[in-house]
Amino acid sequence: MVRTKVETTFESRGRTFLLRVEDSSEAADYQKYEDLRNAVWGFPEDHLAGTRNMMCENFLHEGSSLFIGAFVGDEAGHFSRKAAPLAGFCYGFVGRRDKTRGFRDPANLWFYAQYTAVRPEFQGIGLGVRLKEFQRQVLLDHYGVTQVVCTFDPLTAVNAQRNIRHFGMAVVDYRVSTYGEYGGFLNRLDVPTDRFFMAWDLERKPGRPEYDLEAALAAPRPIWTGERRVAGKSSALELEVVEGTDPEAAGDPLLVRIPLDFYRMLQETDVADGEVRRIPLDWRMATRTVFQALFARGYGVVDFRKAEGPPSAHYYVLSRTLLPAR
Repeated sequence: MVRTKVETTFESRGRTFLLRVEDSSEAADYQKYEDLRNAVWGFPEDHLAGTRNMMCENFLHEGSSLFIGAFVGDEAGHFSRKAAPLAGFCYGFVGRRDKTRGFRDPANLWFYAQYTAVRPEFQGIGLGVRLKEFQRQVLLDHYGVTQVVCTFDPLTAVNAQRNIRHFGMAVVDYRVSTYGEYGGFLNRLDVPTDRFFMAWDLERKPGRPEYDLEAALAAPRPIWTGERRVAGKSSALELEVVEGTDPEAAGDPLLVRIPLDFYRMLQETDVADGEVRRIPLDWRMATRTVFQALFARGYGVVDFRKAEGPPSAHYYVLSRTLLPAR
């Protein structure tokens, strides 16, 4: 077995984290990834492969998978190789773009990034971004792969901020109900699992086009929204609600609004009141209609922005004239 010690450390908010490529040949060492996946997603019906299979999948063994763990040090910043708590991880594997060419051409290979997970108590400190940056470096240095593909829920602002605004990933496609019925903490069985299919060129520096955000905010909107006070699962709260759509809206660029925190919306509207319960479903169906229509008209996502308001709002920026050459 080829062994490597690919690791790095960084500090955030007074804690030290070790990012390390998993190289263990002990199946039991892979259980921590499944445990964390379930702690974050909370849907045990959907799981990683068994620990023995995960060990064999490792690119340092017989497979093509890359496991990267983020471990948190003690108060002194020290790490125990066996006992350091797993704060986050990312996982993926090599695939091929054109099925007819298969694996015969190295240029046909890409890396499918399936999971990036951060334990709730360590979210919001940049750990997810650091995991992806480290994943990028490992793929370039050890795999020789220059393109990553992944999916994410277009209604989740935290993922859009990281994938589109920070890393400059490109939206390739809008996929309807990608994973079927999918529950847990971050999904709900009655809300379709639509996803953006993304491409990340690891050799391209992120760049954002120049545009007038204030002018775009004043332009017609493909989705218009309001605020509604509802009795949520844990308390009364104000939620953004869809009031209408105009998939034929004219302008360049156009702003497509999404909720400030869709995960919280899913959880707080998980109640018996049908009108409240369908708020996230209304968002899904409205944004599906708008994105599919705008993509068909030649628009593409060029940025993701937060407008401070009031009220604060998250927007995808779509354009036909500002799309980068590919």
